[in-house]
Amino acid sequence: MASELRVNTLKDASGNNSIATSFVAGGSAKVWVRSTDAAVITQSLNVSSGTDNGTGNYTYAFSSSFNYSADHGGIGAMAGPDNAFFRKQENDGPAGSLQVRGVSTSAVGFDTECSLNIHGDLA
Repeated sequence: MASELRVNTLKDASGNNSIATSFVAGGSAKVWVRSTDAAVITQSLNVSSGTDNGTGNYTYAFSSSFNYSADHGGIGAMAGPDNAFFRKQENDGPAGSLQVRGVSTSAVGFDTECSLNIHGDLA
């Protein structure tokens, strides 16, 4: 038999710092992923697969589609003064995947490790 806990507000152990459960559910990441430079997933939540589309171009498929806003960053290293940043494809509705690209400040694609945190509403 499944258990169910119904509450409207959460508080810390001292009974202070209350927060509505709707805020907790709405503010939690719905997807997070960490992968190697070949889109091989090492850790994740709500990610079913990673695809290497070419140099510095990866797609991560979600287990459950949703509307999202992505916060992402590279953790790989590269030679020279350039820094990594990621671009995402636009999300016009419930999406089942996210494409990211490792691109230097001189607009050259490169493979890098990837770490993503994605927030949104599950469809």
